[in-house]
Amino acid sequence: MEIKKVGVVGCGLMGGGITEVCARSGYDVVTLEVKQEFLDKGIGSIRTSLERGVKKGRLTEQEKDTIAGRIKGTLNMEDFRDRDLVIEAAIENMVEKKKIFASLDKICPPNTILATNTSCLSILDMAIVTQRPAQVMGLHFFSPVPVMQLVEIVKTLVTSDEVLKAGETFCKSLGKQPVLCKDTPGFLANRLGMAYLVYVFRCYEQGIASKEDIDKAMRLGFNHPMGPLELSDFIGLDTIYYIMVSMYQDLNDPLFAPPVILKKMVTAGQLGRKTGKGFYEYK
Repeated sequence: MEIKKVGVVGCGLMGGGITEVCARSGYDVVTLEVKQEFLDKGIGSIRTSLERGVKKGRLTEQEKDTIAGRIKGTLNMEDFRDRDLVIEAAIENMVEKKKIFASLDKICPPNTILATNTSCLSILDMAIVTQRPAQVMGLHFFSPVPVMQLVEIVKTLVTSDEVLKAGETFCKSLGKQPVLCKDTPGFLANRLGMAYLVYVFRCYEQGIASKEDIDKAMRLGFNHPMGPLELSDFIGLDTIYYIMVSMYQDLNDPLFAPPVILKKMVTAGQLGRKTGKGFYEYK
């Protein structure tokens, strides 16, 4: 399965990042949004990122223009009719994702591979609404996509080995490092990472140490590039809360029960960097 033309559903933080790395790696990319204002914002963020690359000497003006020329924005899913691979990066809502996959299945050619960037939802549940469940897999990128090296390739019970191999080849062509894991709640990275963050939040909630000292302890004691509370603000506390709730419900494991402090911060709209306040304040 050779991949040359890529489609991306969603041009927000994750979808825009995926679109950018695909275009940087030479792929023809069509990116879809539901409203023109969302599409304009997403394409604008990609252009800003490319311009930043020029200023830092990582790209020439010509390379920037060539990369931007590989990207087409659209509001019409029919533009995915010629895609070899379509990656869904829409809102983390199973009902919406099923609608997207059912529509893609009707529009895309029979050989098109369909993938989802979900961080915790069941990929098999998305696959079974299509007539091609063996051609559906997870391609879970990490934020910020242009920077982070990891991609989880997620195999359902029915994903074909040929599709997994194509996914691995594709990820490596983007300069990413893929890991293969099963279609279970949280997959691999979030299964490990959420267990860690749950305990960090509980330590903070119990007043064991200040937020600054918790972060300093993990940065200096374990050589982490960011402290866990800094990292949580970067990811978004609402995103972390949603993942924990989903994993707790699916696994029925109290280890993943979201701490009260996290729920209260999300309720208060203190979501981290994107709202200007989380565990820390941002200007």
